[in-house]
Order: sequence, then structure tokens, then C-alpha cells
Amino acid sequence: MDLRVIAVAALVILVAADQAPAPPPSIIYDDHVNAGGAVPPGARLVNPLARDAEAVRTGGQIFSAMNCDGCHGGGALGWVGPSLVDGRWRYGGADGAVFHSIFYGRPRGMPAYGGLLSSDAIWQVVTYLRAQPVPKNVPTQSFQH
Repeated sequence: MDLRVIAVAALVILVAADQAPAPPPSIIYDDHVNAGGAVPPGARLVNPLARDAEAVRTGGQIFSAMNCDGCHGGGALGWVGPSLVDGRWRYGGADGAVFHSIFYGRPRGMPAYGGLLSSDAIWQVVTYLRAQPVPKNVPTQSFQH
């Protein structure tokens, strides 16, 4: 394993241990269906690092260091876990929804990293995922009907 990846992993864990991230608020996504048109209380999460080249680079290192590629494959193309770059999202593809999935985890295999990674580190991973090109061939089916 590359020593830089190990160093980034150690730094991320140290930063996370020093700064316990505040849990995100209840989140509103544009693609939610609201009963009777009434929107429940919540906030919209906005990626503070969107399109930041340094965040993309660091997010890629964190993705490798935290072994995300062990489930989601190299380049987040999918393996045991789903692709994170094909534009098909089970739990919502907005930046805030992806942040929420990483922070709290998801049923059937996605661990919650909110206890290990700082909010900035999670946003860096989200920014890295957004910077990846969508593959030309997408072998999965959309969860949207």
C-alpha cells in the first residue's frame, strides 16, 4: 500500500478523533415526495467543497485509505457495493444525500463513517465522487421507475 495513503488515513482518523462531527440536520431532498405537498422541517445540505480540485485529490486518497474501494471498486465503479459514479442512487444522489449516506451508513452493508471521519473529510469524498466520469456502459438497472 502506498505510504501516502497510509499517512492520509492516519491524518483523517486523528482529525476525526480530535473533532467529533456534529450530526447533520434532518435533510430535505428535492426528489422526496411530500404527502399533501407539505414539506417536513429540515435543511438542505450544500457541499462547501464542490468543484474544489484539492478536495477531489484528498477525497480520492480518503476513499482509498478508508477502503471504500474494497466494496465500491476502483474509481467507485462498483463491485460488491454499488457504483457511486453511474448516476443511479438508491438513497438519493444529491450531494447532501450522499453525505448523509456516508455519515449515517445504510442498511445491508454500508457502515456509518460519521464517527470516524470529520464532516470536511466526508465532503471531500463526496467531491471526489462527483468528479469521476460517468462510465459509458452502465450494467446496472436504475432504481427509479
